[in-house]
Amino acid sequence: MTALIGKRFTELEEQLEILLSNATLKRDDYDGTSELYLSPDLILNWNVKAKSLMERVCGADSTHLKMYADADVQGMYESYVDRLNRLKAIFLAAKEDFEGGYLNTVRNLVQAEVFGSELEQASELLSAGYASAAAVIAGVVLETTVRNICTDKGIQHGSLDRMNAELAKIGAYNLLQQKRITAMAAVRNSAAHGKTDEFSSGDVKGMIDDVERFLTATLE
Repeated sequence: MTALIGKRFTELEEQLEILLSNATLKRDDYDGTSELYLSPDLILNWNVKAKSLMERVCGADSTHLKMYADADVQGMYESYVDRLNRLKAIFLAAKEDFEGGYLNTVRNLVQAEVFGSELEQASELLSAGYASAAAVIAGVVLETTVRNICTDKGIQHGSLDRMNAELAKIGAYNLLQQKRITAMAAVRNSAAHGKTDEFSSGDVKGMIDDVERFLTATLE
């Protein structure tokens, strides 16, 4: 996923350079002055793609996107190229921060790749008849995700039960999600202690699906 995002940044940077290189001088019939001109439709096309990418990577409330919105206002006495060059500066700053790993969402994207791979491994183990191993792996993804949310919310790390309760208490998620996490943790604990009579393969399958949904929700 991160490789795909990096590729998209590069594609849009290349498209932007082509766009700017195609600017032409246009004469104003009213006062006889000339300025560099670009089609507003072409600018809009690139702009929509750039904003969508930045919102996904930087976050809707990020400084990058707020500054981008401020810069995306056409001044009375400026050309379309002037405006596009302002947007270019902010876009390239976001690209640099992404490539340097300085954005919180980059961490989330990387974790999504790692966790997705681990959940796939858990599903494969379950299909091969290793339900306990599958439950333990899914449980690691669950607990790490809860711990990361605690970090973001300024909550001290502790047992999964305590972190789960604290997060529900502050409204990080609702009581239904808290109960689901408690149930998933119970399957993980039983598997880790070899108590195979306390859960079924269906329970582990449901746990893996629930962990995946929970992980996806935390990244939205």
